Amino acid sequence: MSEFSSLIGIGAALCVGAASPGPSFVMVARTAASAGRTNGLNAALGMGLGALLFAAASLLGLNALFLAVPTLYAALKVVGGFYLAYIGIQIWRGASQQLDVSDARLESAKPRKGYFLLGLATQVSNPKTAIVYASVFAAFLPATPTIQFNLLVVALVFLIEAGWYAIVATVLSSEAPRSVYLRFKKWVDRSAGSIMGALGLNLAASATQH
Repeated sequence: MSEFSSLIGIGAALCVGAASPGPSFVMVARTAASAGRTNGLNAALGMGLGALLFAAASLLGLNALFLAVPTLYAALKVVGGFYLAYIGIQIWRGASQQLDVSDARLESAKPRKGYFLLGLATQVSNPKTAIVYASVFAAFLPATPTIQFNLLVVALVFLIEAGWYAIVATVLSSEAPRSVYLRFKKWVDRSAGSIMGALGLNLAASATQH
């Protein structure tokens, strides 16, 4: 398989994976609707960086480490799962809090760095991502990829993940979706919190499965 064909295959597979609903989508969507476009975009950048780190780790053999030390993989799933559940609880607890609807207040509701770190932490809390990347790379990488090609793959991962969530943040921070969110904030937040919590607990529970 040529390097160009490999990039096309990896890109297509990762685009499908990025668009699949999950805790990352829930976090970015709610951030964009509740805290504004800038904070949503910063969360998207955090998602991109987290994906880049997992991709680089997969290329360096993280999947092999997980296979060699399954208890490490299980421990990471438990820790990551409970972290996602914690975020879900925090979202649920804040469901009844009112937001200032002015753009200035929404954009400064929380330090931008905080949303970047939240996006990064949400992404890296799920070690299954590394397994997904390892599987995609195993299917599409050339037999002997060059260092330059691997760097290009890592950059592609960042662009796909950050780009997708930037689109999500841009769309859901616009006036109409924000108005809907503010109108039904209590129920949207409780739904988002429940989904996030369920995904986290499911991830933690999967650590006991073989």
